[in-house]
Amino acid sequence: MTFTATSEEETFALGRALGGAVEAGDVVGLTGDLGAGKTLFVQGLARGLNVPDTVRVVSPTFTLVNEYPGGRLPLHHADLYRLEDEGELDHIGLYDAMGGPGVVAVEWADRFDVMPRDCLAIRIEVVDDATRRLHVSARGKRSEGLLSRWSSSRS
Repeated sequence: MTFTATSEEETFALGRALGGAVEAGDVVGLTGDLGAGKTLFVQGLARGLNVPDTVRVVSPTFTLVNEYPGGRLPLHHADLYRLEDEGELDHIGLYDAMGGPGVVAVEWADRFDVMPRDCLAIRIEVVDDATRRLHVSARGKRSEGLLSRWSSSRS
């Protein structure tokens, strides 16, 4: 499935809609070039989970994993861009968060083989300065249900 966003606000809104559809244990992998809008999408996801507006959702490029509690479900936001070695994943708590009581969003999910078999994969393609195309694939029954709920919420 493909969604098109013609502004930053629409990219954010797509994330917010997904945040309203996710359930505990869902995992979302994000890929795309630098500046494609992965973090902006996760900011929308956080708002869709009702993470308070007072909580600043930022890229965890240097911390590697940020947790945002206080919403409908906790959000674990990981960024694998700066990791050099897959062994570093053992120390950041990503595996502990997956399958837990929250939602996990992983930026640069294609850097290492970390995504569970059943996850929602989103590749954000830069079309032009304002337009992004989100190519979404559900990898398993759980994520198929998530994609269906997300898609229905946008109708």
